[in-house]
Amino acid sequence: MNDHPLTESALRILETLIAFDTSSRYSNLDLIDFIARYLKDHGIESTLTYDETGEKANLYATIGPADIGGLCFSGHTDVVPADGQPWTVPPFALTRKADRVLGRGTADMKGFLAAVLASVPHFIKTARTTPIHLAFSYDEEVGCKGVPGLLAELEKSSAKPRACVIGEPTNMRLAVAHKGKRAYRCCVKGLAGHSALTHLGVNAADFAAELAVFLRKTAQKTRDEGPRDERFVPAYSTIHTGRLTGGIALNVIPDHAELDFEIRNLPDEDVDGIVDMVRAHVVNVLEPDMHNVSVDTSIRFEQLVSYPALNDESATEPAAVWLKKLSWSILDLETEDTLSFGTEGGLFQRIGIPTIVCGPGNIADAHRADEFVEVPQLQRCLHFIQGMATAVQTDLPASM
Repeated sequence: MNDHPLTESALRILETLIAFDTSSRYSNLDLIDFIARYLKDHGIESTLTYDETGEKANLYATIGPADIGGLCFSGHTDVVPADGQPWTVPPFALTRKADRVLGRGTADMKGFLAAVLASVPHFIKTARTTPIHLAFSYDEEVGCKGVPGLLAELEKSSAKPRACVIGEPTNMRLAVAHKGKRAYRCCVKGLAGHSALTHLGVNAADFAAELAVFLRKTAQKTRDEGPRDERFVPAYSTIHTGRLTGGIALNVIPDHAELDFEIRNLPDEDVDGIVDMVRAHVVNVLEPDMHNVSVDTSIRFEQLVSYPALNDESATEPAAVWLKKLSWSILDLETEDTLSFGTEGGLFQRIGIPTIVCGPGNIADAHRADEFVEVPQLQRCLHFIQGMATAVQTDLPASM
């Protein structure tokens, strides 16, 4: 339990963070205020960027020189809800059991945030020549919706971070790439009528089901004929229908149906091409059939989620090479991993910040009852964070 001198400090901070129910449907401002006050107590100012309601905020802070780029530690503050899950402990109170601590967000990803915050005194002593940046976002769990506002400000800054570590749960393994995600809701507008006169109506549920079948066949084609990358599980881009609803009664032709689907694409997959193929099927096949009965029918697409894949840049970008080699050294690793789940990493990379993913906990333990992180993982994370913060003072490449 005491393998690292800051273990108890990290656990106390984690206990406080867990007590804030920052499920994505709620505000995260109480947690952000706690972090801002904690940093203020250490003489560090924070910058907040809010959503359109003013009820959620990202936090960004710099420790050390403010006029140059440095190393950024990034994580999200929201968690998934605990409703309806068979928890044996209170989800929003930290529970210690042997070498584990349980609570919503311990693995995903308040454990990492706690380790970063516990390391602030170390950063203050260390960051003399190169700054350490902290970037904490909202609404990652519902599609990385918060961090773009923060990154829009960073992109304009002359002191934009030169490298980033995102602390999603990887068992403290180094991850250099992950899949991207697009998600859409297809709203099908049909024509209602009596079920005895089906020829006079347009059954929205039928056409939503036809679209679901097309998506399944497209998924099979992508699996069998599309690009493959054996580093990922599965080794191809996936297409998945997650929700299909429609109809109000058996004897009524449904005039409305909804279908939600997602694409999780390999970094090198043309995800726009897949989306265009689905839209073309709607425009060229399904809607003309609907219009044979009524032109006042349609299938409308609403984008729900969009974030890019994270590409492995370690063969080309000096800072990415540095991140990879230094992580190997500190963590005593010889290989790196890829992730099938998504993070905010591709968004950082999109504005020119080389990024890796490495954090305490196992993604298999996230989003479920009795979520936990092992204390040795938190200690390993503390060693990693502080090793990176020290090394960045002399080793980080000056250019990309």
